[in-house]
Amino acid sequence: MVSPLRSIRIVKIEERPRDAWVDMSLRQLREGEVRFYRVDDPLTGEWLFKVCPDREMDRTMVKALKCPPGRAFTQLEGSTMLFQRAPEVEGKYYDVISVSYIDEDGRLRRNVVESVDEIPPILRENFEVKTYEEATGKRAPGKRLVALCRERDERAMITLFLLERAWPVSELTPEAGLNTRKVLNLIRELEKAETSEVYREAERRYGLPRGSIDKILDLLERDGKILRLGETYLKTKR
Repeated sequence: MVSPLRSIRIVKIEERPRDAWVDMSLRQLREGEVRFYRVDDPLTGEWLFKVCPDREMDRTMVKALKCPPGRAFTQLEGSTMLFQRAPEVEGKYYDVISVSYIDEDGRLRRNVVESVDEIPPILRENFEVKTYEEATGKRAPGKRLVALCRERDERAMITLFLLERAWPVSELTPEAGLNTRKVLNLIRELEKAETSEVYREAERRYGLPRGSIDKILDLLERDGKILRLGETYLKTKR
């Protein structure tokens, strides 16, 4: 089976040799190179990220500048994730794993994981996980497990942001997300498609139940990729 991570498209759209950002963990205004990435994630939608590598401090900050619409994702706009050098693992950066969830009042919260069982399987299967002590050589209250990536792999850092912050609060499962582009291509293939025909073909070709198709269509409409023509027809917008 194709990994859902392969369906995430991360494209660098701008690079600034000199810019500035605020590092809240240091309470400082930092300066250096900055890059911007546009991300198309079939599971959650379209994102814009700012990545700020701080070579002097051996850390990189990833910030979500623009998020997909929706109550959960709106609360991630402006959120950051910090990656720091792992002294005990050569050439790797780490982040302390914390997973988003929505509380009973609809507010987005984060839970710092304490055991491997609390880590989303998709993260465990695709990234190296170690204890904080194994990665840094020291202990710190509230820091249990970390995810590792290559120190300059900014696409991996963005992917970890999605896996920890966004995917846990998505309405779609990773498996359903894999089918988002398939359904979009199906609608494009059918041109001005009858909704009933999309249901029929998506079920026949991909084995999708109607409930999953509805969620995918809602996501595609929300992201401006399809247009509903009354209750009968669908067409792609771009």
